[in-house]
Amino acid sequence: MANLSLEKRQLCDIQGRLFELALKNGYDCPSFIKAFMNSQTAAALDDTYDRLQWAGEEYILEELNDEVHGLKTAGTIYTNEVMYWTGYTYRYWHYYTGENSREIYRTADEKIMKECWLGFHTLDVEMAIDDLKEIHRQTYQNKGV
Repeated sequence: MANLSLEKRQLCDIQGRLFELALKNGYDCPSFIKAFMNSQTAAALDDTYDRLQWAGEEYILEELNDEVHGLKTAGTIYTNEVMYWTGYTYRYWHYYTGENSREIYRTADEKIMKECWLGFHTLDVEMAIDDLKEIHRQTYQNKGV
């Protein structure tokens, strides 16, 4: 496992808690994840330093809600565990590979993350990321893309 600094590990945890908070607030999980991963809010978290990184999950959720002019409520609900793992893994992925949130989402969207959670959540996070990247590679290789 990469030797992430305490600050980076804390940001992974904050993003995991952000995803849990979206569930707790009754937002549609797939649309929240898509909106977040493609947002300026996520891009701010990708920066080397941005004030938003230390604002806490409640404030980050408010920022995202304002940015997208209202997150979709109701709809599809994921479990708390899926949401936390997805949020944490996406942020760790950024630190592990240097990819930004939009790129990460294009490789593993919310459907793949939910589908893979059961088998991947017990893996070392880097192994899970490597496997998610391999699934993407094989999927597009088989489609001839």
